[in-house]
Amino acid sequence: MTFRLYSTLLDVTAVLAFIIVAYFVTYSQWVGESTSLILPNSFKQLNTIFLSLIIEAVPFVLIGVLIAGCIQMFVTEEHVKRWIPHNKYRAIMMGCLVGAVFPACECGIVPILRRLVAKGVPLHAGIGFLLTGPLINPIVILSTYMAFGNDIRMASLRMGVGFVAALLIALLISHLFKSNQLKHSVSDLYGSEGLPKAEESLVKKLKGMCIHSIDEFFDMGKYLIIGAFVAAFVQTYVQAQSLFLFGEGLMGSTVVMMGLAFFLSLCSEADAFIGASFSSLFPPGAVLGFLIYGPMIDLKNTIMLLSVFKSRFVFTLLLSITVIVFVCTIIISLVGR
Repeated sequence: MTFRLYSTLLDVTAVLAFIIVAYFVTYSQWVGESTSLILPNSFKQLNTIFLSLIIEAVPFVLIGVLIAGCIQMFVTEEHVKRWIPHNKYRAIMMGCLVGAVFPACECGIVPILRRLVAKGVPLHAGIGFLLTGPLINPIVILSTYMAFGNDIRMASLRMGVGFVAALLIALLISHLFKSNQLKHSVSDLYGSEGLPKAEESLVKKLKGMCIHSIDEFFDMGKYLIIGAFVAAFVQTYVQAQSLFLFGEGLMGSTVVMMGLAFFLSLCSEADAFIGASFSSLFPPGAVLGFLIYGPMIDLKNTIMLLSVFKSRFVFTLLLSITVIVFVCTIIISLVGR
């Protein structure tokens, strides 16, 4: 317990120190004037993008870790066995449907997924939840509808194609991986004392929920910061024109837009407005690829997933999402012509 407290304090101190330094370098007038001859403008831009990504993601991660804490203390393996269908296909469908009505972003949903899988939710059902949660929940669909000038077509395509792609990806994962693919079990992370006991009082369970949520936040927060910094670095120093090496046709532009979605690491609640701004430059199919691919997988949550799951599984998932979203987007584009 003492080691956990010491580790958490180190994480808190490191996170706060990093953010404070980044803030003062970027926004403080005194520091800005004293370093203006030393720091290039690109570095200040990197700090600005980095902080904006952190500020955008932290509220959703907080919601996610609170839900993960609730799952840890109030949901038992018996509950999971009773609620989740034994049939693989029904379990995948249930995971996708629950995600579709669950408001979450691609960062905040990772700790929830870890807790669900650790509790016994089948990996394929968890993947369905992971993919549809940030993609087609009510908030995302409403923002897409508004971003494209109250046009229901793009919002409907995002919801329909995204849901079908999520089903196919979860089904593929169910055939490729039979175990939960977690790096650590619950007892490895928190010890046997961290497991909920049926006879515990409500007050003790609420206290345990808060403790688990705090641990989860600083465990996930480290990788969120790393992912946000890498994404900010790519946005600052990688030229967007380099993506156009793939060409300007339907396939090339779809690859470009999916690449942008991955590296920009935008929040799924707001990415539709960025996607709409590309409508005059890229065909609708490429924009649709941007809207579907980004919420499913991006640079930020790839790093967070690597901290939770085995590397082989994460890279297989990344490849599966990329191929299936690309193929689905191309087919819809060709059919719609």
